[in-house]
Amino acid sequence: MVKEKSLKSLSDQYGGVKQAATLLRSDLKNGIPGDDIDLALRTKVFGANKYQKQPAKSFLRFVLEAIKDTIIIILLVCAVLSLAFGIKQHGLKEGWYDGGSIIVAVVLVVVVSAVSNYRQSKQFEELSHESRDIRVQVVREGRHQPVSIFDLVVGDIVSLKIGDQIPADGLFVEGHSLKVDESSMTGESDHVEVNGKKNPFLLSGTKVTDGYGYMLVTSVGMNTAWGEMMSSIRRDLNEETPLQARLSKLTSYIGKIGLSVAVLVLLVLLIRYFTGHTKDENGKSEYNGSKTKFDDVMNSVVAIIAAAVTIVVVAIPEGLPLAVTLTLAYSMKRMMRDHALVRKLSACETMGSATIICTDKTGTLTLNEMKVTEFWLGKEHIDNSLSSEIAANVLQLLSEGVGLNTAGTVYKHNYTSVPEIYGSPTEKAILSWAVIDLGLNSDEPKQSCEIIHVEAFNSEKKRSGVLIRRSNERVLGTHWKGAAEMILAMCTYYYDKKGVSKAMNDDERAHIGTIIESMAAKSLRCIAFAHANVTDGNEQIHTKLEEMGLTWLGLVGLKDPCRPGVKEAVESCKKAGVSIKMITGDNMHTARAIAFECGILDSDDNLRNEAVVEGVQFRNYSREERMQKIETIRVMARSSPFDKLLMVQSLKQKGHVVAVTGDGTNDAPALKEADIGLSMGIQGTEVAKESSDIVILDDNFTSLATVLRWGRCVYNNIQKFIQFQLTVNVAALIINFIAAVSSGKVPLTAVQLLWVNLIMDTLGALALATEQPTNDLMDKPPVGRTEPLITKVMWRNLIAQALYQVAILLILQFKGKSIFGVTEKVKDTLIFNTFVLCQIFNEFNARNLDKKNIFKGIHKNKLFLAIIGVTLILQAVMVEFLQRFANTERLDWEQWGACIGIAAVSWPIGWLVKCIPVDKQLRKQRASAS
Repeated sequence: MVKEKSLKSLSDQYGGVKQAATLLRSDLKNGIPGDDIDLALRTKVFGANKYQKQPAKSFLRFVLEAIKDTIIIILLVCAVLSLAFGIKQHGLKEGWYDGGSIIVAVVLVVVVSAVSNYRQSKQFEELSHESRDIRVQVVREGRHQPVSIFDLVVGDIVSLKIGDQIPADGLFVEGHSLKVDESSMTGESDHVEVNGKKNPFLLSGTKVTDGYGYMLVTSVGMNTAWGEMMSSIRRDLNEETPLQARLSKLTSYIGKIGLSVAVLVLLVLLIRYFTGHTKDENGKSEYNGSKTKFDDVMNSVVAIIAAAVTIVVVAIPEGLPLAVTLTLAYSMKRMMRDHALVRKLSACETMGSATIICTDKTGTLTLNEMKVTEFWLGKEHIDNSLSSEIAANVLQLLSEGVGLNTAGTVYKHNYTSVPEIYGSPTEKAILSWAVIDLGLNSDEPKQSCEIIHVEAFNSEKKRSGVLIRRSNERVLGTHWKGAAEMILAMCTYYYDKKGVSKAMNDDERAHIGTIIESMAAKSLRCIAFAHANVTDGNEQIHTKLEEMGLTWLGLVGLKDPCRPGVKEAVESCKKAGVSIKMITGDNMHTARAIAFECGILDSDDNLRNEAVVEGVQFRNYSREERMQKIETIRVMARSSPFDKLLMVQSLKQKGHVVAVTGDGTNDAPALKEADIGLSMGIQGTEVAKESSDIVILDDNFTSLATVLRWGRCVYNNIQKFIQFQLTVNVAALIINFIAAVSSGKVPLTAVQLLWVNLIMDTLGALALATEQPTNDLMDKPPVGRTEPLITKVMWRNLIAQALYQVAILLILQFKGKSIFGVTEKVKDTLIFNTFVLCQIFNEFNARNLDKKNIFKGIHKNKLFLAIIGVTLILQAVMVEFLQRFANTERLDWEQWGACIGIAAVSWPIGWLVKCIPVDKQLRKQRASAS
């Protein structure tokens, strides 16, 4: 019925909305009982508000994807050939070792890669589930309470306001000016009006664009059109971020170099072999023309091809995309703990490059815990405890203005209980003041007046209005509530506290204007009330509220204190080279006072006038003026969502990377336009959240500064890993190439290179990608959009370590036998062991790219220490116990000591290299930042 929007079915089969609610054992005013038994029964009969998801990728799918890699396939073919020829030549007992070892190593690499990718996929699925968990305001047993969208049941009465997503299919109960965007379901962009007469149907997944109201839930989950549609859609979690795209290019480029080296090595080894230059263990030529058996030739050729292919395996840094995925998954999980839900992966990286944050005031910089601290009636200040001084007719009008012109509600369990107040913080503060301080009865106006038309609050006009008809009267009443100076401009009369209406001349208007300014200077939000009476008789006035010639009723000042820690967070962002701009709907005086309190404005008198502008002023600048002044502007007051969008566009044109916060439906264009859109988890509408990249779950600016730290941390961790991995790649390529060309043998076998590949790709990525953000990150300027991934600092560190490793390993290759007095096989084991230990020690160097102390904060990263420990143990097992598998010989204590000693030299080298100045510009930036 709801899916088909059949009014006939609703009236004929169910007898209308009221009868439908009775059938569902729900009350249109108080909702369902909501106890556990009732909820369980409703879920059992009508189903849960969840839709069936497409099954997630299984572990086997990840294994198959890893095996599909061309190089892995070539290696497996080589391994199978080696296995076949080895068994044919030496029998099953002895002949399986070479081929079998490669197969085991390849399987290990594939499984580790699949496990890692499978775990990340699971984490992204969990985070995706979190982002779909919307809080819905329902009425149960007469009480308003927030519940998860997944806990919604048939029969629930749901409260709807602008920006909400309709959480299930249902019927309109009551409300005003309710309009819904059904484009997600029908594709039509027109906003559909919903009312009790012509169209009471509300479809799941659509968005409220105007007004407010209540709905009765009639079907949930898979029984809704939205549920059916969503169950057939699979959300793609394999979104490629800009950094992953850049790394893919880098991987491809390095891969081509590796492939070229591998082809050269292959040609050199084949030429040396077939020209008789390759010697066996006894010093005899391995190839003697027709005298050599076919099986021996094939075995040698397969071994040469395997060695060349393995060089490609080590050369291609597959770990780079994995490191990004690991870092992003880890960061997203930790950011959840720090009150930030990432909806779009790329936002994690982009946040590290942010140069400007445009933030809202209310709820982000302030606590959003409003309280009325001042009340003025006309030109007179009224103490809250002296409400008895106010004339009865003014109190009556205030009661109507507060009780009817509101999207909030007051619930009293009984006459003696403390009232429970629901609504936005502003609505709650005003209702609380009216009910508790003035002693007004909020229910009385609802019983004595009929609401004819409502103009819901909107951030363009910054006011809300209501048209009412009082019982037994032909006169209609208009009530307005909103930004004080805007309401003042609509008034020509005012009341004094005796209830006498007086004409407002220019002096009195200026006097009230001064009162508003003085309240705003104390960082109070000023909300005014005004009313007018209109004689009923004109049809047109039923849809249009009177906007001029109103009578000024009164003015309240709401105090919203700054959040604790905001000033420090703002200072931290400024220190990090990120400029903060405050964009607010409040007037200039309130905005300036809060900006000083939060540290966004300092006491620089030259800046003060140009630093604070109004939205209309900014809008009316010429393009050249705007571009010239935009860097100086710190605060934009009385701004509309269009002004916010214009600010973002102008800043982006100046080359800035812009992060913007927003909570309203009208903020969606600015959130989409910004490089990073940050919506608010508590006050934010669903429309705003869907347009954003990151949801700040606690609406706190301090969390925003934490997101900035995490963004920089992601970028920094990836740079650490690139430096670490490229060092291994360069060293392994050069050693194998020189050794192959000069002696015809590669010192590092296929299995050994696969082991190196495993520790640097997977374990290395895990160790370096999970470093937590440090305060040092906030001492650096933002990373530019076009700045190279591999900086001069990284090249300096990388080249120094690679040169040391190549030099040491080549000395061991050519002089190792005479230095240690050992056999060829022990010498090769020493090279392998030293090479791996060099990488382990270099992993410590990679922890900090430019600071000399590489051990700072290492005790906090337990995972890093665990991975280092595991790698060392596995390396010892490879050398000492898996000689046949890894093609190694056991080493004595002296030889182990020599390997560790040689590898440990990379620490002092790393320290010395960091004394070499590289980037003058970077040092200048740091000096200016500090």
